[in-house]
Amino acid sequence: MSQGSDNQAVRVAVIGGSGAYHLLAKGALGREQGTRVIETPFGDSAPLHRFAAAAEDFLFLSRHGESDYSLTAPFVNYRANIYALKACGVERIFSWSGPGIINTAYKPGDFILPDDILDETRNRECTFFKNSGLGFIRQNEPFCPDLREALHDALHAAGKPHQERGVYVCTEGPRLESPAEIRKFRILGADLVGMTLAPEAFLARELEMCYQPLCYLTNYAEGVVARTFEKGKLFEGMQTEEEGKRVEAAIAQFPEILAAGFAALTPRERTCQCRDAMKRYKEKGMISEDWRTWIGKP
Repeated sequence: MSQGSDNQAVRVAVIGGSGAYHLLAKGALGREQGTRVIETPFGDSAPLHRFAAAAEDFLFLSRHGESDYSLTAPFVNYRANIYALKACGVERIFSWSGPGIINTAYKPGDFILPDDILDETRNRECTFFKNSGLGFIRQNEPFCPDLREALHDALHAAGKPHQERGVYVCTEGPRLESPAEIRKFRILGADLVGMTLAPEAFLARELEMCYQPLCYLTNYAEGVVARTFEKGKLFEGMQTEEEGKRVEAAIAQFPEILAAGFAALTPRERTCQCRDAMKRYKEKGMISEDWRTWIGKP
């Protein structure tokens, strides 16, 4: 199924996390030019909204739903979404996510540009190359350094304080983590804990796309700061009212940050390693330049 008639390639996409549906509803992302749902070998993608920006058009995908938080992280169809973005010509993906805090040097409402990841997911389809001989891809930089630099420049130019590095641990969900799990992740070197960047980042690399998350921090993870259990509230008391206000203020800044990020990115050539992730397989003659033929059999 496809909605909208504009099939022109779009080079940049944004995958929105928690709160993305609010920005869509408010029309805060700019002038929308159409919406498409792409059929893929893995099912339909989430709706892809095309927006006009000063630097260049971009696609926007709300990871968790269009009107509310209607789809939790374990059930997002990551393969369909990434495949659809590639089919639309996307080369670079900005992703936003709202993880919890393990490293107490950070506080709710802060921005951070993660540079590494621990994958603690268990049951997700994590590769396009299922039942094939492909996918032995180095992860020395699991996120794109070029995109991270562009976002850093955008945040700096806009006067937005941020952390330039951090280790994100991705858990299975949808439940939140136990205190013992958070203690384990701290020992392993994690700064943040969330549920969305794996396998999303790895799938993008398999299709030679650049991918960088921008995180806004939502709450302290379980056991990091003592909090009373509060029935019926968001995170059941893990986020104070003041922290919630700081988080909402951070989300509201995303359109401005993204616009600055696009402007910082547009003149830059792709000099990172992301675009050559599958070069070895191409040179061996195992695959062609047509990425659609790389996909493994279910």
